[in-house]
Amino acid sequence: MDAVLNFLLAIWSYFAANILTQPAFLIGFIVLLGYILLKKPLYESIAGFLKATVGYLILSVGSGGLVNNFRPILVGLKERFNLDAMVIDPYFGQNAVTVGIEETFGKTFSDTMLLLLIAFVMNILLVRFKKYTKLRAVFTTGNVQVQQAATAFWILLFCFPDLGRIPVLLIMGLILGVYWAVGSNLTVDITQELTEGAGFAIAHQQMFGIAIFSKLSEKVKQDKKNKKLEDMELPGFLSIFNENMVATSILMLFFFGIILLVLGKPYLVGAEFMLPDQSFFFYILLTSLNFAVYLAILQLGVRTFVAELTESFQGISNTLLPGAVPGIDVAASFGFGSPNAVTIGFLFGALGQFITIGLLILFKSPTIVIAGFIPLFFDNAAIAVYANNKGGFKAACLFPFISGIIQVAGSALIATFIGLSQYGGYLGMFDWATVWPLMTVLMKYLGFVGIGIVVIGLLAIPQIQYRRRPDTYFLITEDYEEYEAVMTKA
Repeated sequence: MDAVLNFLLAIWSYFAANILTQPAFLIGFIVLLGYILLKKPLYESIAGFLKATVGYLILSVGSGGLVNNFRPILVGLKERFNLDAMVIDPYFGQNAVTVGIEETFGKTFSDTMLLLLIAFVMNILLVRFKKYTKLRAVFTTGNVQVQQAATAFWILLFCFPDLGRIPVLLIMGLILGVYWAVGSNLTVDITQELTEGAGFAIAHQQMFGIAIFSKLSEKVKQDKKNKKLEDMELPGFLSIFNENMVATSILMLFFFGIILLVLGKPYLVGAEFMLPDQSFFFYILLTSLNFAVYLAILQLGVRTFVAELTESFQGISNTLLPGAVPGIDVAASFGFGSPNAVTIGFLFGALGQFITIGLLILFKSPTIVIAGFIPLFFDNAAIAVYANNKGGFKAACLFPFISGIIQVAGSALIATFIGLSQYGGYLGMFDWATVWPLMTVLMKYLGFVGIGIVVIGLLAIPQIQYRRRPDTYFLITEDYEEYEAVMTKA
């Protein structure tokens, strides 16, 4: 018996040392297991394992490059002005947790992946019992799940530093799974109306924001002057901001340029960040453009392993959850409504962010925020698309501007409070600058009572939605044409 136990223990130790604590191989193993359960051919399962593992290794290269590229900014602001600067960006936020979680809590990224799986299963179960929960959407945007699982893991460890590993994973798996199910469910009706029954919901970082601003957009006065953006024309040169890489380069050149000019060449040379005979202009240009390079590498890595991770669970969720809709990337909404809404949302969101960043500097905030492209673009562009559909041009300008202000101010407050700002990044998108700070405060100061309030409060939202429209609540996803007929008759 002892020999058998020792053998099993040796297997477990080997698995833990080489897979469980190695994120790249853990992700690969999860994909391999998922494909086997879906009865995929062995060669497809192995190919999925390899793509997922290599994808995570690519992500690691991009992540390391971002840290090294941004180091002169962080070190310089800290040493010269005693300021902590951070980028509000999901990838920077994920990287900040990856670096900080081991230093602060002695944990590894592998626990984040286990948290993701627990939360995903919770989401599926909640939708499986939609008759009782009234939840209709499964969160399937894998790269967003990774980012959110990382930040959520940090938040719970911050709120309950003495909690054991298993309780932390189970509690946050419950909270995150409920948030995914409730948040994506909030976008079902407005997305069906925007897309005329395309059959998907939004599963991203601004689900509550889209729902809130869509509702507020209905209150914006509609008149002849307040046309929808479909009826207006913008200068053609603004279309460059629709290109992720170009917009990132321009945005980072602006921010990096200003900060590096403030730091000055003498400091950068003295700190050995640049060579004495190196052109200061081209150093700034190279540093700024490298941001776009490493971000592209990181995103490639995420897309590579997430595609396999998502697909390995997609068949399972489709089999178990008839009648539910998938929650997918917010970028899918950009193909509906006015294409100009995307540009307008980006520009007015940027204006709100820049003004708020200026106020942080003016009032000497202990944490200075640097705008990241992803919150600037994806949050505010999507909010403009939905706001324009409900409230026209005025709503498409106003609400992304307000969102930009909230993103910067809310992120600065919460990241400083939970201690992530010192690692250079925070997720920074709308829900994580509003909903999650509120939940964090409740859990931090009310303990387990706060957890109960958070979970019950979230689960109450779909019940309220259902009671408002019980006759068409499920019909809108099951038969959109019939839903339109009922609404027209009503």
